Amino acid sequence: MKKLLIFLTLIIVGITANAQDFLTKSKVSGSFQMDGNYYWEDQGIGITSEEINGNQFGAYGFGKLQYQLGNFTAGMRFEAYQITPMSGFDMRVEGMGVANFFATYDDGTIGVTVGDIYDQFGNGLVFRSYEEWTLGFDNALRGIRAVFRPWNGVTLKGVYGKQRFYWASYSDNDYSADDRGYVRGIDGEWDLNQSISSLNDSKLRATLGGSFVSKFETGQSIYVGNDELIMPRNVASYAGRFNLGYGRFTLSTEYARKINDPSYFNNYIYREGQELLASLSYSQRGLGVVMQVKRVDNMSFKSSRYATQNDLDIGFIPPLNYTHTHSLPSMFSYATQPLGEMGMQFQVNYTIPKNTALGGKYGTKLAFNFSQVNDIKRDSIMVDGVQTINQPGTLGYSSDFFAIGDRMFYRDMNFEIEKKINAKWHLTLMYINLYYDMETIENHPGSKAVNANFAFGEVIYKINRKHSIRMELQHMWDNVGPNETIDIEHSDYYKKRGNWFAFLLEYTIAPKWFVSVADKYNYGNPLADNRDHYVTGSFGYIKDQTRIAISGGRQSEGLICVGGVCRAVPASSGLSLTITTSF
Repeated sequence: MKKLLIFLTLIIVGITANAQDFLTKSKVSGSFQMDGNYYWEDQGIGITSEEINGNQFGAYGFGKLQYQLGNFTAGMRFEAYQITPMSGFDMRVEGMGVANFFATYDDGTIGVTVGDIYDQFGNGLVFRSYEEWTLGFDNALRGIRAVFRPWNGVTLKGVYGKQRFYWASYSDNDYSADDRGYVRGIDGEWDLNQSISSLNDSKLRATLGGSFVSKFETGQSIYVGNDELIMPRNVASYAGRFNLGYGRFTLSTEYARKINDPSYFNNYIYREGQELLASLSYSQRGLGVVMQVKRVDNMSFKSSRYATQNDLDIGFIPPLNYTHTHSLPSMFSYATQPLGEMGMQFQVNYTIPKNTALGGKYGTKLAFNFSQVNDIKRDSIMVDGVQTINQPGTLGYSSDFFAIGDRMFYRDMNFEIEKKINAKWHLTLMYINLYYDMETIENHPGSKAVNANFAFGEVIYKINRKHSIRMELQHMWDNVGPNETIDIEHSDYYKKRGNWFAFLLEYTIAPKWFVSVADKYNYGNPLADNRDHYVTGSFGYIKDQTRIAISGGRQSEGLICVGGVCRAVPASSGLSLTITTSF
């Protein structure tokens, strides 16, 4: 109730300050989403009545409202979560209330926001606050942000506040598991082409930027085993970046460093962290090439030293890999490793010109992508005359900046052909070779890495201007076959292993209706009890900005990943309803 009163007060202040324009220039917008799931017993995929145990219904939704009058904007978001164990969301997200509110005044030179802030500095290496509804993730910074633009091309920012932690209070609560430190940060960016008139129309494009972010937690000593460790009260990080472009070439890079930050996540070591992200690209009509590299070393940066999993991340580690949206390869999406990884990605897009032998009447699109992520190389250090790695209270390890670890976390090589055959037929073909270290990415000790091949084909047939049919066929060949010997202790790790076949058929009546049926079948699973069909059916209706979709059937176990951040989704069986709208 207090939050709602604060929000209404901020709107009233904005209206009062602009009373003469209130009736003619006020704008109100918003959006709404509701998801509901009804689960039932399904012995075929191991969903027992004991597992459901009365938790058959789960629902979650939000409503956003935004008001704008001139340079003044205010908004709020109401959330409600009723979670069941089968939903895959963290149970701490359960609850309801006004989770987000803000008010902003920005006249183009000065901008001030109070309330909940979503923003990032540069690529987000040392500061990024954002929310991702599909993951149940929200690390909004509640506090204040100031933006100052003194000259064309120059932007200065400052932020101060506390991060959201599910429904925990923002008041100080020292030594509580819900407590988190204050986040303070400044950022500056200078676009030389906008600031210097002689460079306004230059082929050379240049942007420089820098950030400083720190967190403050109450200092205290903690015990790890029998050892007493003194925790730092302030942990600082900084980053520098530049973007250079000339003609068809663009070079972008950012380097970040963080001072010692012992925490639960890094086993309470005092090693400093660092991260480098660089990208070189070339583009012209019909051709685009991108090369990216990344190194991450002990860059978990959270506003609480006790935080685990994806909780309370201040910084963000961008993934360098292709995002698969097809059902089979998306079961093995990569989750970034903040404690250490070295990765690269190479992407080429080429369009064979129209009216050529291979391009045909409409041209042919080709895409090739290769990405690989390895661990960093760690060398032991001497502690009390003994060589150790990652021992609490020490510097943890040493690591040469350019040394690549032997362990490969992830590798993806894929090739795609997209071809419009004629006015009615459209074809897409794709091949994927994937390596996935399940032991590291999904924390499954002792599980065998995935080394699989995928084939994907999609055909779209336009019956007429409104009616169309889309069909997908997918197949996965896994390195774990039906005759694989599985340690019964690790049998749960193999539910999504073995050869798979997937099929989807969708009928659309544009722009309002669609209906689809799909099946995924892991016929080659090493355990006979896991060789199941996952049949689903979906139906949807779209009118203007409103979309209603109903689906029912089985959901296979897997990961949902967005931007390298993932959550596990357990197997389930039931009905789901989604309603979204905006105004």
